[in-house]
Amino acid sequence: MIFAEANGFFELGCEAGAPCGVLRQTAMMVGMELNAASLQNPPVPAFEGLANPLAVLGLFEFLPEIYMYMKDREGRYIHANRVACEVMGAKSVREVVGKNDFDFFPPAVAAQYVEEDRRVVESARPLTNQVWLVPGKTGVPHWYLCNKIPLFDQGGQVAALAGVKRPYEQSGNAPTGYSRLLKVVEYVTGNFSRAIEVGELAELVQLSVSQLQREFGRLFGITPVQYIREVRVGVARHLLETSNQSLTNIAVQCGFYDQSHFTRQFKASTGITPLDYRRRFGP
Repeated sequence: MIFAEANGFFELGCEAGAPCGVLRQTAMMVGMELNAASLQNPPVPAFEGLANPLAVLGLFEFLPEIYMYMKDREGRYIHANRVACEVMGAKSVREVVGKNDFDFFPPAVAAQYVEEDRRVVESARPLTNQVWLVPGKTGVPHWYLCNKIPLFDQGGQVAALAGVKRPYEQSGNAPTGYSRLLKVVEYVTGNFSRAIEVGELAELVQLSVSQLQREFGRLFGITPVQYIREVRVGVARHLLETSNQSLTNIAVQCGFYDQSHFTRQFKASTGITPLDYRRRFGP
């Protein structure tokens, strides 16, 4: 694989014949319905006539809220669009290429990403519609659907992987019950700084507590209590990264009972304490 910087981002080049396969897989990521026959017999001369056919990846720079990235089989980034770079705290893809998830995310979060990548590489199969909480610009996490696919070399071996994340509500095929639970999601993100009881969330959507627990777990894979914690921790991470506020003030702003409670919950989510997080990612 060859990398060249152009127009502010890195473009990926491959040996002759490879572009068609990678373009086909990239198209799959964004849900394009391409004619199967034309993919099996691609117009190779047309692709070979382009200086860099994979410059098409630059289109991902114009898709708001869409995260796109590519990694080698060892988990090192080889490309990321602007939105993905912003989430990693990088000013450009130059600061991302060659690094892995542990360089940008707390250990517990990075470990989950790495494990998911491992499943794709080892199985050589796509991993689709995985639900993830992704931090927004203020730290408040939002639900995203993640799809990852393996990328093969000319020998048929997995050489890399690519992934996209898109907002859950924009997926076009959100499962039954999502619209109702969106009220819970919006309520938590708007009121995380105060005490929130699961009972009031259930009442909000006219479900019993047990029904809410089941529905929330079915759609998002975590409980409402865990979701409340992740929203609070997400905002706390943002404040630790961007401000010099005391841990006590951050704990109060994010809805934790006290600094001790904040530390326990933060470590349970990220794998490190707030102080260690600030030392590593802080201003």
